[in-house]
Order: sequence, then C-alpha cells, then structure tokens
Amino acid sequence: MNDQMEDLKKYIQKMPNLPVTVTKVIDICNDPKASPNDLNKVISIDPVLMGRVMKLINSAYYGLNDKITSLVRAIIMLGLNTVKNLALSTAVLGNLNTSERFQTINMEGFWRHSLCVGVTARMIAVHRGVDSKLVEGYFVAGLLHDVGKIPLNNVRADDYIVTMAEADRQHLPLYRAEEEIFDFTHSAVGGLIAEYWNLGQEIRDIIVYHHDPDSYEGNKTDMLKTIAAANYFANAYEIGFSGDRYPEILDAAILDDLGIDWDFLDDLEENVNGEIEKAKVFLET
Repeated sequence: MNDQMEDLKKYIQKMPNLPVTVTKVIDICNDPKASPNDLNKVISIDPVLMGRVMKLINSAYYGLNDKITSLVRAIIMLGLNTVKNLALSTAVLGNLNTSERFQTINMEGFWRHSLCVGVTARMIAVHRGVDSKLVEGYFVAGLLHDVGKIPLNNVRADDYIVTMAEADRQHLPLYRAEEEIFDFTHSAVGGLIAEYWNLGQEIRDIIVYHHDPDSYEGNKTDMLKTIAAANYFANAYEIGFSGDRYPEILDAAILDDLGIDWDFLDDLEENVNGEIEKAKVFLET
C-alpha cells in the first residue's frame, strides 16, 4: 500500500464510529423476523434518530397529507428497510458533511450531485417496477456513491487539486486522473469507508464498482447499473458538481439492460431538481 493510501486509511480509522443505535437498527432490520415494534424500542430511546424519522415521514419527500405523530406508525408506513436506510445515511452524512478543508470540490455542489444521483436512481427504480421495499436502497446507494472523494479532499487536498487539473487538461474522467496521480481511485477509498462503518455489502459494492460495472461479479448488478446511469445523468446535465467535467460516456448496453433510453433520461430532467429539493431533508442531520 502506498503512503498516500496509508494516510487515507489512518484518517478513516480516526473518523467517529457510527452511533450504537444505528448499528442496532441495522441488525434488527437484517433479521427477517423483526417487527416494527422491535425497531420502535430501539429508536424511541434515541431522541436524535427518532426526530429524524419523524421529520422524514412528515417531509415533502414523502408528501403525505396528514401529519404522522406516532413513531410506530411512521415505521410501519416507511417500512423497516427505509428506516434502516434513513438511519444509515443520516449517520454517515452526519460524520462526513463538513466543510473541513473543502478546497477541491465545492461542498454544496458535491452534495447536490450526490442527491441527484440518489433521486435519479430512485426514479429509475420506480419506473422499472422495483419492489417498493427496495427502492430507498437505490436512493441511499446513489447518495453515498462518491463518499471516497471526501477523505481525498481532506487528507490530500493539494494532490487532489492537481488531479482535477490533470483531468481537465487531458479531458479525462476524474477517476482516470486519480489512477494516474494516486494509483487508486475515490471508489477504493470509499470502499474503505464502507468496510470501516460496516455499511453492508450492497452499498460497498456500489461505491467500489460504480465506474466499473463490467468487472462486477456480485448479485447487485441491477442496482449498480442504475447508479452508473444516474451518475452519468447527473454529470452530463451538470446537476451539482463532483469534480468530473469529462465523465466517461455511458455504455449504451447499460441502458438496454435497464430497459430505458436517452429519451427517458431527458424527460427526468424536468422533475429531478424538485426531487432534489425534497431530498435535502437527508442532509439536515
């Protein structure tokens, strides 16, 4: 492992652990016998997480007509998977959403890009009839796909400025320039974060392979290709900014496999900004 990666690994290992309540929520939701009441017992003793759940269920993101005041009812309406994803994403973003030495990529632009990928992936999943219990997983995977860029920004800011300049000079996708400068990519760094925080195999796979779906041999190919398409959409339409001015052209076979086309993506642009505004509730940690 080179010195740069070692520095990043040390930085990640010093990051705060995820709250104990969040890890308990994940364990409960991974138990097929778990009930909303099991989740209620854990969340109800954590006022911060309870507040997030109630804020989300009553936000424009879900657009319900009546205000929900019961935690159990909120859990039932959201579903265990969605509550798990909410707990996980807000805990991760709470630890990462900082302007600390954000010298390379504008923080506001970065999170808008991340939200765009999340809501676009969700919209694609809904269009394709993905099980409603799984749809929020697409959103969270899209939201977190680029988290590896944050340690690169915070630990190797000067080198990352050079990397972005090199990508611009050569008209390269950013991850290709990262390979040249660092000999690894933000995807690999994100993989370390996913392992350190035990984010689960699904999210780790998306983070690690979202620029290289052809090399993936796991069982989340559908989600991975959805995130790849959503990521290209966000970059191509310049919604937010993740440092990637010259993204790699999306393989048309990915759209074919997903059963969508460019016209479908064009049509998304009209609604995606509104969905991003609704999804900002996830950043309010």
